[in-house]
Amino acid sequence: MFRTRRVGLAAGVACLAMTVAACGGGGSTQAEAGSGKGTITVWAHDGQPGEDAAIKQAVQEFNDAHTGVTVSLTLIPEKTYSQTINSTPASKLPDVFEFDGPSLASDVFADKLSPLTDLVSPQTLANQSSSATAQNTYQYKQYGVSVIDSGLGMYGNKKMLDAAGVKYPTSWKDSWTADDFQAALVKLAAKAPGHKALDVQENTFPGEWASYGFLPIVNSTGHRVVANNSAQDLDNPTVIAALEKFASWRDYIDANTDAQAFPSGRVALSWVGHWMYPTYSKALGNDLVTLPLPSFGEAGAKTGMGSWAWGISTSSKNGKAAGKFLDYLTSDKIVSAYTTADGAPPATNSVLTTSPLYKDGGPLHLFAEALQTPCGASVPSTSCVAVPRPVTPAYPVISQQFQNVIEDALKGGNVPSLVHKAASAINLAYQQNNNYGQ
Repeated sequence: MFRTRRVGLAAGVACLAMTVAACGGGGSTQAEAGSGKGTITVWAHDGQPGEDAAIKQAVQEFNDAHTGVTVSLTLIPEKTYSQTINSTPASKLPDVFEFDGPSLASDVFADKLSPLTDLVSPQTLANQSSSATAQNTYQYKQYGVSVIDSGLGMYGNKKMLDAAGVKYPTSWKDSWTADDFQAALVKLAAKAPGHKALDVQENTFPGEWASYGFLPIVNSTGHRVVANNSAQDLDNPTVIAALEKFASWRDYIDANTDAQAFPSGRVALSWVGHWMYPTYSKALGNDLVTLPLPSFGEAGAKTGMGSWAWGISTSSKNGKAAGKFLDYLTSDKIVSAYTTADGAPPATNSVLTTSPLYKDGGPLHLFAEALQTPCGASVPSTSCVAVPRPVTPAYPVISQQFQNVIEDALKGGNVPSLVHKAASAINLAYQQNNNYGQ
């Protein structure tokens, strides 16, 4: 779900650095209810083949089953999808469009997303998982529903771990500390053919992966990137020390230029998400184990969450018909088809608890455990595990700046300077946009 998928978020940086008048400042325009009949237009990203097939099948089945409502689907290339949403005026958007989860607040700020109250059924909203609801809610209003969520953690090669004498955790509660993890890296690198131990998907830099994959380091210290319209929490000694610790592991990291570091057995650990499970499972079979991320501080191990979501545009004249489509899209049948196609965690309670991959005893249940204990907007603590990326119109700026920190830190850059520069840029975005009306 992530890989290089979210590079489009950076397209919003230019707008968010301008004034409120230039970029929007709306937020609660409701789509017109309309008659509930007729043709509705839908935009979606052209992504994995399995996902494309699933959405096309869902549209066909919806059109066959619903007399009086017809969906007209347009698939837009993934690499330019978010840029297309960012650059399209609200008045030119379709009735329904897919959006990248963390861009929700900036889309609301630009007056492009309508609140879903009275447009989708209460049953649909109630069946959304806690993590999906947290991602899709902004200023106490829900603007989106999700079909899929995302799982983030560590994959391990059991044979290599055992050969190096490394004991590994199997739950978020008993995760490695950063020091424990470093000790494991030393042992694993000594036994590995190329003396590397870890893959962090550097082959997918630059892009949103750097933010999604490594913001949990910040959250694990008990801090958030932004709080009270400021990045002061990011630019503090505790967070800087955690990021320095992570960057110090660069000598144990395989650059993974061929995308084969973990499946070929060059390294024993891969820091990545659910989307690599099909490839890794095929390569390692019973030697594949799923592990939590390490803990960097007093809040304990943390993980990411959130993925693509669906909303109704403020320009829609037929919100009732659009809502009917979203009700259908989040039904058990369609969610099961989607998650079977790409291996993602289901974003509905009814499917999450029955999924062969994510149910209790399933190979990816560790990810489901985390998603069932989301931190939401609260300060990260030991009582929760999954933390959404900041739900704020400033997210495109935050994402780009944090990407810069991670990428440059792994290249040997000075972490305190990198963090201070990123925090200053984020704070400037808030100042120039009058705190986005918050």
